[in-house]
Amino acid sequence: MCGICGKRDPRGVAKDALRRMTDSLAHRGPDDEGVFVDGPVGLGHRRLSIIDLAGGRQPMRGADGSLCITFNGEIYNYRELRAELEARGRRFKTRSDTEVILALYEQSGPACVESLRGMFAFAIHDAKADRLFLARDHLGQKPLYYTDNGERFAFASEIKALLADDPSLREMDEKALHQYLTLRIIPSPRTMFRRIHKLPPGHCLVHENGSVTISRYWGLSYEPKDVRREDELLDELDERAQDAVRHCMVSDVPVGAFLSGGLDSGLVVGMMAKQFGTPVSGSEAPPGPTAGAFPTFSAGIPYADYDENPVAALVSRRYGTSGTFEKLDASIVRMLPEIVWHLDEPADPLSLCNYFISGIARGEVKVALTGDGGDELFAGYDRYSGYRYVDYYSILPLFVREHLVRRLIDFIPDRFSQKSLSQKLRWVNRLSLVDSDCRYARSLGHFFFTEEFRDELYGSRLESAVAGFDPEEALAHYFGAEDERDVIDRMLNADTMIRLPDHSLMILDRMSMAHGLEARAPFLDHELAQFAATLPVRFKVNGSRLRHLQRRLGERYLPNEVFAGGKRGFSSGISYLLNTEYGRLFSAFLRDSHLVREGYLQFATVKRIFDEHLDHEVDHHNRLWLLCHAEIWYRMMIEGATVESIRAAR
Repeated sequence: MCGICGKRDPRGVAKDALRRMTDSLAHRGPDDEGVFVDGPVGLGHRRLSIIDLAGGRQPMRGADGSLCITFNGEIYNYRELRAELEARGRRFKTRSDTEVILALYEQSGPACVESLRGMFAFAIHDAKADRLFLARDHLGQKPLYYTDNGERFAFASEIKALLADDPSLREMDEKALHQYLTLRIIPSPRTMFRRIHKLPPGHCLVHENGSVTISRYWGLSYEPKDVRREDELLDELDERAQDAVRHCMVSDVPVGAFLSGGLDSGLVVGMMAKQFGTPVSGSEAPPGPTAGAFPTFSAGIPYADYDENPVAALVSRRYGTSGTFEKLDASIVRMLPEIVWHLDEPADPLSLCNYFISGIARGEVKVALTGDGGDELFAGYDRYSGYRYVDYYSILPLFVREHLVRRLIDFIPDRFSQKSLSQKLRWVNRLSLVDSDCRYARSLGHFFFTEEFRDELYGSRLESAVAGFDPEEALAHYFGAEDERDVIDRMLNADTMIRLPDHSLMILDRMSMAHGLEARAPFLDHELAQFAATLPVRFKVNGSRLRHLQRRLGERYLPNEVFAGGKRGFSSGISYLLNTEYGRLFSAFLRDSHLVREGYLQFATVKRIFDEHLDHEVDHHNRLWLLCHAEIWYRMMIEGATVESIRAAR
């Protein structure tokens, strides 16, 4: 895992400019750095050494010197690819996966991405073709941002590197703020910065002749469905998941794992225990302790029944891992300035959890496997089954739902806990009032700022900037894909290609790399993801039972307690844990909100939301977080406030 950056400018590229960019990415690659300049093109790199520790320095040049690459990520099948290339006569100078990508590009050009299995973002300067070629992995595990003004082009792993090169890019995209407040995510290619864009997952970018061309090289196919018997599919799922875990363990440094009390991370740990020390395709075994004794890291939340450490401890004991168990508390909010700086964009409380657990893990390992992606592949969120209930409920006449039931629900007080009865009833009723094609987007935004809230919250400047812009439209492309016949598959596709990379994986990457930790997610192996896509829907959502086939797989590896409590979510309780901190955050940032001062938000509505929450009238914990995070982000990333000044304000 590393940090990459680069520029293409007909006026030439200075090494000092590249070093400003690489310096801003030093946390991503504390082990080494390098820059390369060839006239109008420059590439930069910060390295976190994982494979071929002695070799593999970057930027790396090809055999004849006409190619140069800067690469972030890991190619898990690089040893197999290298063997195939050597059989054709190719000779290698290093043992790195970076050189394998270069060799594939020399052989196949941009089609090289079709052979790669792993997580990656890279750029190749092709001097002969006078081309800059960029690519991002299939499911968006590794980030890649760029800016282009028609003449000058620049890219980087993180937005802050682009700002270090050109501070004039500190311009907020009001439409992105609109999306964030509505959905909690900013779908690709938009970012919170007007002139900075994300390369979407599974896409390539070519910059040549002064123009940018973007093309998609991969996507999930949900049809045709696999019609084999359930037990056959279960056995193959087991084999494929084990294979993905085994490939994710390829490393020249010790490997550990995040371990919650949930199904996804538990399965990863169980399969690691089974495979640890097993050679991958005849290669060397990963270094580290003997099988079963690898380190795992768990973080509990001491609020109500959200603490998953007791269940995580059962899994750790079953497999004899060297478990570390810590607990978050409200004091983690003190790290908000650092977290916002690392994120570059506002996010949600999951960032606090990932920042905390990554810091613990980095004390022992450089690589940690995670359970990310299981919910999106196998249907782990309540809304998948809830969507069916909305269809049944919609049989009631519209007048009854809109006027009678709605008023009755308003009499049910908020319980100030995740998935309370009042929250579920409001969710079902609200979704039933909109057209079925709009329900997916509304299901994501229900707990944030709905249209009714936005009408009262937005100031004149934001209203004017977003007039006529639909914040949910970006979700329609994947939700409306033609090859998904079932609405559950349509939801899974949109979640996998938008919500996952632009929310969960973005947070995982920034918070782990903030500590120089490489996080790997076996469930995001694109071959495993494609297999999961073709599973019949009944093996994902079976009545009210979510993750049907994956749960059966879990029964082979995990204790019953993992399944007993239902899905809690890594960050579900953190917002409630922060209730004692919202008063301080309001006084420090929202009472004199700069977003209000600049005409984007209305203070009266901000104050009402805060008062209603603290008086336990309405549960606004998600909305308060979005407001606080957006305010801190605006001061730091647009106005240029430092981490130290924000910390002092608090």
